[in-house]
Amino acid sequence: MGVHKALILSAGQGSRLHPMTRDIPKCLLEFSGRTLLSWQVSALLANGLDDILVVTGFRTERVEDHVRDLARMTGAHITTLFNPFFQVADNLGTCWMAREIMDGDFIMLNGDTIVSDKIVARLIAGATAPISVTIDMKTAYDDDDMKVHCARNGRLVAIGKHLPPEETDAESIGMLAFQGDGPAIFRSQIEQMMRTPEGVERWYLRAIDLIASAHVVGTVSIHGLPWQEVDYPSDLEAAGQLTARWQAPSRRGDAAEESQSSSDIAYHPG
Repeated sequence: MGVHKALILSAGQGSRLHPMTRDIPKCLLEFSGRTLLSWQVSALLANGLDDILVVTGFRTERVEDHVRDLARMTGAHITTLFNPFFQVADNLGTCWMAREIMDGDFIMLNGDTIVSDKIVARLIAGATAPISVTIDMKTAYDDDDMKVHCARNGRLVAIGKHLPPEETDAESIGMLAFQGDGPAIFRSQIEQMMRTPEGVERWYLRAIDLIASAHVVGTVSIHGLPWQEVDYPSDLEAAGQLTARWQAPSRRGDAAEESQSSSDIAYHPG
């Protein structure tokens, strides 16, 4: 997959992290001396994704200032797009605002997911379907996990928070790759859904769930590589510990991460 464009969805406030996010967007929370957004940009740039659009909403001016600083420091093309409907629409609406950039291959990342450059590299290497969902596996899933049901060949069958345990094989980490026909398929589905009364209340992964019934949606496993969603107060300490380990050059666990079998990487059509 040859891709240079990335889309980061950072319009939300992160109200479940109050009072920390009462006046600061979640993406500007700091972990190990760097903002969440900075960690994301670093992982993307390390893999050649140097054309990055950040969709903003809550306290947009603060995110815009930070993005300008990141662009100046890195020399990359990092820009923002303000979503004025962030308070009344869910992230499907955020995707709709950014639909004009969906004219070529791109990677999309939730604004509250901390990932390493190795995870981005795994997705790029393993994305062979028009749309690929990055997944991880664990022993049990809670009500807030975005659960994934896969066929034996790795093709995505269904995705949603309310999948029953017997149909849950993994969870989405909030990062997807779109290539070939994938961007046009996704954009068309978004536009159809946003024309309905329920459109503003939908998550974009509902669009992926609907697409999977008619098109090939693949999965790419990053099992064995650590990542962290920042959604609840309990996530803050975990994110701080994870990023601190990444900063240590001799952190324990590197060998285990590097030896992860490539056989887990992706769904291969056919």
